[in-house]
Amino acid sequence: MIEVLIAATVGIFAGGGATTVYIRQAQAKSKNNIEKDLAAAERKASDIILKAKDEAIKLENERRKEIKKVEQRVVDRETSLDRKLDELDKRTEKLRKQEDEVEGLKSDIRDIRTKQQEKLEKIAGLKKKDAAEKLMQMTERDIKNDLTGLVAKLQAEAMNDAEERAQTILVSAMERMSSEVTAERTVTAVKLTDDEMKGRVIGKEGRNIQALQRATGVDVLVDDTPGMIILSSFDPIRRQIARLSLEMLMKDGRIHPGRIEEVVAKAEKQIEKEVIRAGEDAAREVGVVGIPKEMLRLLGELKFRTSYGQNVLMHSTEMAHMAGLIAEEIGADVRIAKTATLLHDIGKAVTHKVEGKHHHIGAELARKYGMKEEIVHAIEAHHDDIEATTPEALVVRVCDALSAARPGARNISAENFAERMRDLENIANSFSGVDKSYAISAGREVRIIVNNKSVDDLSAIKLARDIANKIEGTMQYPGTIKVNVIRETRATEFAK
Repeated sequence: MIEVLIAATVGIFAGGGATTVYIRQAQAKSKNNIEKDLAAAERKASDIILKAKDEAIKLENERRKEIKKVEQRVVDRETSLDRKLDELDKRTEKLRKQEDEVEGLKSDIRDIRTKQQEKLEKIAGLKKKDAAEKLMQMTERDIKNDLTGLVAKLQAEAMNDAEERAQTILVSAMERMSSEVTAERTVTAVKLTDDEMKGRVIGKEGRNIQALQRATGVDVLVDDTPGMIILSSFDPIRRQIARLSLEMLMKDGRIHPGRIEEVVAKAEKQIEKEVIRAGEDAAREVGVVGIPKEMLRLLGELKFRTSYGQNVLMHSTEMAHMAGLIAEEIGADVRIAKTATLLHDIGKAVTHKVEGKHHHIGAELARKYGMKEEIVHAIEAHHDDIEATTPEALVVRVCDALSAARPGARNISAENFAERMRDLENIANSFSGVDKSYAISAGREVRIIVNNKSVDDLSAIKLARDIANKIEGTMQYPGTIKVNVIRETRATEFAK
């Protein structure tokens, strides 16, 4: 193409006619070149098409071979499956025939056994049932004494082992617990800083004391003990509120009826927080969770309550620890035992508001707030008026006796002590045949002397049991009371 352009250019410079000739020559050459290029391109295209067709034919042939192989494998597999199905059908038919043969053999064996049994019954003259009964009678007659001795031996060993194991468990639990000795109080003493403060507490014409008594519901005694103000009430929470209020008033120095009401309200809120914290701390200490908030609050109130000088909350936490130890040893539910022992005296928090025995009230509260029935039963059955039907309830009862009966755990006043001693002797004297009775060992034992003419040995045993039952049913006491019936026979003669 460049050559044509050069020739055309030369032709232009050479002259016009020549230019035309050169142009035509250039066009001819260009046309020839284009035709050659087109022919070459066509040849190349046809070659490419031929190659593509060859490759497509090869691929198609390979694909057909693979399809034939797959078809052949499918055919082989179908053939194999058909052969296996035929074999299974043959084995099934064979098994069916064998089952029929086994059933036939069983039927033959039953017939043979029936015939043999009939022959044996005919020879022995007894039916099968009669022979079995006679054999049992003979066996029972031969080994009855041996069996009786064996049962008695096993029972004695079980009783001995059970008593020894129970003692070990109880001693182990008692050794690991140690609590304070408490004293029962129905009064609280607040120390006065000076005599001037005494007059300010009394107020003009006693207005301040009257306002404090109205706000707290506590008797305030000023003149009984020098330098002290005595707060008297059977409700320990009221006493604590009055004590805290009085201390805050004396520390502040402003004592008048309006200020007293304000301070008492503040003390009530503070005691309320302390009650809730005490309940939560007790539950945390023994590792019991899931107790409703209402029950925790009532549990905290037990911090300010005592029973025969024993702090009820301390008594409950002590019992919960022991219950966990004992329940783990005997295989009872530790969580239920701990929860029930911790809450067993919860009814004492509301006994001044609700009528009834504290264990029944506690069970109703536990049932009201959705506690488990096992816990409710253990709370309700920790005294003797309801039978304990679960191991956890028995654990609660045992722990209550352990905690209450240990030396120094409970104190009673001289009047109550003397009254209990008289009651024990009066109960013993109420039975016929009793000459004298003595309550000794701080009320832990009753010795009863009976008339040997009206009471024989067997009657003495029954009398001891009857007196013990009456003491259990009519009196409340910690621990156990030993009833000792003494019968003496004296034979006197003189040699002359």
